[in-house]
Amino acid sequence: MPDLMPAAVPSGRLRALRQPTLPVDELVLRPWRLSDAHAVVGAYQDPDIRRWHVRSMEEHEASAWLASWSRRWQEETGAGWAVTMDDMLVGRVGFRTIDLGEGVAEIGYWTLPPARGRGVATRAARAVTAWMFTHVGLHRIELSHSAVNPASCRIAEKAGFAYEGTKRRQGLHQDGWHDMHLHARLAEDEETGPVSTDR
Repeated sequence: MPDLMPAAVPSGRLRALRQPTLPVDELVLRPWRLSDAHAVVGAYQDPDIRRWHVRSMEEHEASAWLASWSRRWQEETGAGWAVTMDDMLVGRVGFRTIDLGEGVAEIGYWTLPPARGRGVATRAARAVTAWMFTHVGLHRIELSHSAVNPASCRIAEKAGFAYEGTKRRQGLHQDGWHDMHLHARLAEDEETGPVSTDR
Protein backbone atom coordinates (compact mmCIF):
# COMPACT_ATOMS: atom_id res chain seq x y z
CA MET A 1 0.00 0.00 0.00
CA PRO A 2 1.62 3.29 -1.04
CA ASP A 3 2.25 6.00 1.55
CA LEU A 4 0.38 9.23 0.91
CA MET A 5 3.07 11.28 2.66
CA PRO A 6 6.83 11.27 2.09
CA ALA A 7 9.15 10.39 4.95
CA ALA A 8 9.77 13.30 7.30
CA VAL A 9 13.52 12.66 6.87
CA PRO A 10 14.72 10.80 3.77
CA SER A 11 16.22 7.37 4.36
CA GLY A 12 19.99 7.49 4.14
CA ARG A 13 20.47 10.97 5.56
CA LEU A 14 21.90 9.82 8.91
CA ARG A 15 24.25 7.15 7.57
CA ALA A 16 25.53 9.59 4.94
CA LEU A 17 26.90 11.69 7.80
CA ARG A 18 29.97 10.86 9.83
CA GLN A 19 29.09 10.66 13.52
CA PRO A 20 30.55 13.83 14.99
CA THR A 21 32.68 14.48 18.02
CA LEU A 22 31.10 17.40 19.85
CA PRO A 23 33.06 19.63 22.26
CA VAL A 24 30.86 21.11 24.99
CA ASP A 25 32.81 23.31 27.40
CA GLU A 26 35.17 20.94 29.25
CA LEU A 27 33.32 17.89 27.90
CA VAL A 28 33.90 15.93 24.71
CA LEU A 29 31.07 13.85 23.28
CA ARG A 30 32.56 11.22 20.99
CA PRO A 31 31.47 7.98 19.34
CA TRP A 32 31.87 4.90 21.49
CA ARG A 33 35.05 2.80 21.15
CA LEU A 34 35.46 -0.90 21.87
CA SER A 35 38.18 0.11 24.33
CA ASP A 36 35.44 1.72 26.48
CA ALA A 37 34.18 -1.72 27.58
CA HIS A 38 35.87 -1.76 30.99
CA ALA A 39 34.60 1.75 31.82
CA VAL A 40 31.06 0.83 30.74
CA VAL A 41 31.10 -2.27 32.95
CA GLY A 42 32.16 -0.06 35.84
CA ALA A 43 29.40 2.45 35.10
CA TYR A 44 26.73 -0.24 35.31
CA GLN A 45 27.92 -1.14 38.80
CA ASP A 46 26.45 2.18 39.98
CA PRO A 47 23.14 1.53 41.79
CA ASP A 48 21.36 4.52 40.23
CA ILE A 49 22.38 3.63 36.68
CA ARG A 50 21.31 0.03 37.26
CA ARG A 51 18.01 1.11 38.81
CA TRP A 52 16.87 3.57 36.16
CA HIS A 53 18.30 1.76 33.13
CA VAL A 54 17.15 -1.63 34.42
CA ARG A 55 20.24 -3.59 33.53
CA SER A 56 23.70 -4.63 34.56
CA MET A 57 26.63 -5.12 32.18
CA GLU A 58 29.31 -7.81 32.00
CA GLU A 59 32.46 -7.41 29.88
CA HIS A 60 31.18 -9.45 26.91
CA GLU A 61 27.83 -7.62 27.05
CA ALA A 62 29.58 -4.25 27.12
CA SER A 63 31.66 -5.20 24.07
CA ALA A 64 28.54 -6.23 22.14
CA TRP A 65 26.69 -3.07 23.27
CA LEU A 66 29.57 -0.85 22.14
CA ALA A 67 29.85 -2.62 18.78
CA SER A 68 26.11 -2.18 18.19
CA TRP A 69 26.29 1.62 18.01
CA SER A 70 28.16 1.87 14.72
CA ARG A 71 25.77 -0.69 13.21
CA ARG A 72 22.75 1.19 14.48
CA TRP A 73 24.10 4.43 12.98
CA GLN A 74 24.34 2.69 9.60
CA GLU A 75 20.84 1.22 10.06
CA GLU A 76 19.59 4.68 11.15
CA THR A 77 17.90 3.23 14.22
CA GLY A 78 20.02 4.70 17.04
CA ALA A 79 23.04 6.81 17.94
CA GLY A 80 25.23 6.87 21.03
CA TRP A 81 28.02 9.03 22.40
CA ALA A 82 30.47 8.61 25.25
CA VAL A 83 30.62 11.77 27.35
CA THR A 84 34.21 12.31 28.42
CA MET A 85 36.27 14.80 30.38
CA ASP A 86 40.06 14.71 30.12
CA ASP A 87 39.53 11.52 28.06
CA MET A 88 37.82 9.81 30.99
CA LEU A 89 34.25 8.51 30.71
CA VAL A 90 31.84 10.59 32.80
CA GLY A 91 28.53 9.75 31.14
CA ARG A 92 26.59 8.73 28.08
CA VAL A 93 24.00 10.34 25.86
CA GLY A 94 22.26 8.97 22.82
CA PHE A 95 19.12 8.06 20.99
CA ARG A 96 17.52 4.78 22.00
CA THR A 97 15.31 4.93 18.93
CA ILE A 98 15.31 6.91 15.70
CA ASP A 99 12.46 6.86 13.20
CA LEU A 100 13.40 8.93 10.17
CA GLY A 101 10.05 8.25 8.52
CA GLU A 102 8.29 10.01 11.39
CA GLY A 103 11.15 12.44 12.08
CA VAL A 104 11.20 11.39 15.74
CA ALA A 105 13.81 10.02 18.17
CA GLU A 106 14.00 9.19 21.89
CA ILE A 107 16.96 10.40 23.92
CA GLY A 108 18.53 8.81 27.00
CA TYR A 109 21.50 9.57 29.26
CA TRP A 110 23.35 8.73 32.43
CA THR A 111 26.16 10.35 34.40
CA LEU A 112 28.74 8.71 36.64
CA PRO A 113 28.61 9.72 40.33
CA PRO A 114 31.79 11.88 40.40
CA ALA A 115 30.43 14.04 37.55
CA ARG A 116 26.91 14.55 38.89
CA GLY A 117 25.73 18.03 39.83
CA ARG A 118 27.78 19.72 37.07
CA GLY A 119 25.16 19.84 34.34
CA VAL A 120 26.87 17.09 32.36
CA ALA A 121 23.71 15.30 31.20
CA THR A 122 21.89 18.58 30.53
CA ARG A 123 24.66 19.96 28.33
CA ALA A 124 25.19 16.66 26.53
CA ALA A 125 21.46 16.31 25.81
CA ARG A 126 21.28 19.85 24.47
CA ALA A 127 24.28 19.29 22.21
CA VAL A 128 23.15 16.07 20.55
CA THR A 129 19.57 17.33 20.27
CA ALA A 130 20.73 20.48 18.47
CA TRP A 131 22.92 18.40 16.16
CA MET A 132 20.06 16.05 15.26
CA PHE A 133 17.70 18.93 14.54
CA THR A 134 20.24 20.90 12.50
CA HIS A 135 22.08 18.19 10.57
CA VAL A 136 19.61 15.31 10.31
CA GLY A 137 16.37 17.25 10.19
CA LEU A 138 14.38 15.51 12.91
CA HIS A 139 11.33 17.46 13.99
CA ARG A 140 10.68 15.95 17.47
CA ILE A 141 12.82 14.35 20.17
CA GLU A 142 11.18 12.65 23.14
CA LEU A 143 12.52 11.88 26.61
CA SER A 144 10.89 9.51 29.11
CA HIS A 145 11.80 8.84 32.73
CA SER A 146 10.22 7.29 35.79
CA ALA A 147 7.84 9.60 37.61
CA VAL A 148 9.80 8.88 40.81
CA ASN A 149 13.12 9.99 39.30
CA PRO A 150 13.13 13.75 40.03
CA ALA A 151 16.79 14.15 39.04
CA SER A 152 16.03 13.05 35.49
CA CYS A 153 13.01 15.34 35.42
CA ARG A 154 15.22 18.33 36.33
CA ILE A 155 17.70 17.40 33.59
CA ALA A 156 14.91 17.14 31.02
CA GLU A 157 13.54 20.56 31.90
CA LYS A 158 16.96 22.24 32.00
CA ALA A 159 17.70 20.74 28.57
CA GLY A 160 14.54 22.35 27.20
CA PHE A 161 12.28 19.30 27.02
CA ALA A 162 8.72 20.34 27.82
CA TYR A 163 6.71 18.09 30.10
CA GLU A 164 3.80 16.68 28.07
CA GLY A 165 2.15 14.19 30.39
CA THR A 166 2.33 10.95 32.31
CA LYS A 167 2.20 7.50 30.72
CA ARG A 168 0.60 5.37 33.40
CA ARG A 169 2.38 2.11 34.33
CA GLN A 170 4.43 2.30 31.15
CA GLY A 171 7.91 1.36 32.42
CA LEU A 172 8.73 -1.99 34.03
CA HIS A 173 11.41 -1.65 36.71
CA GLN A 174 12.76 -4.14 39.22
CA ASP A 175 10.21 -3.00 41.80
CA GLY A 176 7.28 -3.16 39.37
CA TRP A 177 5.54 -0.90 36.88
CA HIS A 178 6.33 2.82 37.01
CA ASP A 179 4.39 5.74 35.64
CA MET A 180 6.65 7.53 33.15
CA HIS A 181 6.86 11.24 32.49
CA LEU A 182 6.98 12.20 28.82
CA HIS A 183 8.96 15.28 27.78
CA ALA A 184 9.70 16.47 24.25
CA ARG A 185 11.44 19.14 22.21
CA LEU A 186 10.45 20.25 18.74
CA ALA A 187 12.87 21.59 16.17
CA GLU A 188 11.17 24.99 16.28
CA ASP A 189 11.37 25.33 20.08
CA GLU A 190 13.66 27.98 21.43
CA GLU A 191 17.05 26.76 22.66
CA THR A 192 15.85 26.69 26.26
CA GLY A 193 12.59 25.10 25.14
CA PRO A 194 9.09 25.60 26.49
CA VAL A 195 8.99 24.03 29.93
CA SER A 196 5.93 23.12 31.94
CA THR A 197 6.25 21.98 35.55
CA ASP A 198 2.54 21.30 35.94
CA ARG A 199 2.17 17.69 37.11
